[in-house]
Amino acid sequence: MSTLRGEGGHDTFGGRGVGGTHGMTAPVPTRPALAALADPAVLPDPYPVLAGLREASPFTEAGGALIVVGRHADCSRILRDPRASSERNRSLLASPEQREQRPPSFLSLDPPDHTRLRRLVSKAFAPRVIAALAPRISEVCGELLTAAGARTGTAAGRGTIEVVGELAYPLPVRIISEMLGVPAGDHARFAGWSASLANSLQPRFLTDDGSPSAFTAVAQARLEFADYFRELIAARGARPGDDLLSELIRAEDDGERLSEQELIATCVLLLVAGHETTVGLISNAILALLRHPDQLAALRADPDLAEGAVEETLRYDAPVQLTGRVARGGMRVGPVSAPDGAVLLLLLAAAGRDPELFEAPDSFDIRRGAANHLAFAAGPHFCLGAPLARLEAAIAIRAFATRVAGAEIDPAGLAYKPNLNLRGPARLVVRFTGLAG
Repeated sequence: MSTLRGEGGHDTFGGRGVGGTHGMTAPVPTRPALAALADPAVLPDPYPVLAGLREASPFTEAGGALIVVGRHADCSRILRDPRASSERNRSLLASPEQREQRPPSFLSLDPPDHTRLRRLVSKAFAPRVIAALAPRISEVCGELLTAAGARTGTAAGRGTIEVVGELAYPLPVRIISEMLGVPAGDHARFAGWSASLANSLQPRFLTDDGSPSAFTAVAQARLEFADYFRELIAARGARPGDDLLSELIRAEDDGERLSEQELIATCVLLLVAGHETTVGLISNAILALLRHPDQLAALRADPDLAEGAVEETLRYDAPVQLTGRVARGGMRVGPVSAPDGAVLLLLLAAAGRDPELFEAPDSFDIRRGAANHLAFAAGPHFCLGAPLARLEAAIAIRAFATRVAGAEIDPAGLAYKPNLNLRGPARLVVRFTGLAG
């Protein structure tokens, strides 16, 4: 486990709770160790630990090189602060090798490079383009649910669906692959590559897996992804099609276009960060609805609540639990001074349940209207794929609620991914009594 376990496990709330009556000093509660978030026993429900970290925040770790931030107001302010850099390879915690590496995508760049690349990519994510995908998303979703019903023989009155593998994963990967013009036969090849790269997004100080084999697997996945898209980019360059990759190749801003390396990095980003987070969003939403039958019943009665259910899931059980920024220009977080290069660890999932902003934050209420969460970040790095993720998730959970009858969780079929940052079940088996056509 991380060496930070000992550094944070016995610190106090920095004065909160001190006081009492009759001259007595009340006990000062200890805050959880940051590394407790990586404990497998915590993964099914990290929110009590996150609440303790949020209440203690902001606080420092690693000799001041890491500042943990969990309050919604602090996180929101940092995400919008131009001094908060996204160039994580230039932090005090970066290794010499990391400092020499080229950022893998525009997610890790600051303006003006980030501005140029985002502007080029955003042209392919115009609202009209995303809205036009709704019929196809509905079609694929219907096919997946029908296939699950056929596989388990619902004619007999009962069936099961493994939500992650049979709905939440294949839906977004098929849509983004079709958008990019990736042949259907190649979709399965991405599963292993994507899993390796997604695991690399786990904060290194919260995992023991710094083994050479783990780094080799990530490097190999990047290499194979790059080789695949290099060939596809060359093919689309020679014969453009009606797809997102051809649009990215053609995209131009003030005479500049995406380089081959930038195109490859963008494609990998869309396939890994884009679809992995949507998998978690769909799975987390269905799991939350099944655990709150009154909310599932409300959605069945009024399918237009699907969008609200998506927003509440993003607040209540976000698929991206945390993100990081690098302090520049003498930043402060509350009473804490941030030296240049310090990593600002933003606990987005803790901010989503901040009682200073959300009433009854641990309750799941699809009518809440929780549009002010930070699950897609904020500021210049607000998630470019948010409209697509929202659309896919809303269509998926609406279809699940209206078509799958008598649904209930199979307790033996629920297991979480070991990845803290990209949260969601690795497996979610649901029993049902009927599947509407």
